[in-house]
Amino acid sequence: MYDELVTLISTVGFPIAVCVYLLVRFERKLEALNGSISELTTAITNVIGNQTK
Repeated sequence: MYDELVTLISTVGFPIAVCVYLLVRFERKLEALNGSISELTTAITNVIGNQTK
């Protein structure tokens, strides 16, 4: 990963390389957040369903 990053910096420039690096990192975190929100939605639905019974 770091070799590719160094090549990217020398080819397209530092600002673009930083943007790409941050986007890749944020993508992983957004996917984890999306999974957590889905689990929370399921848990809330279960709690609401148990209260009405």
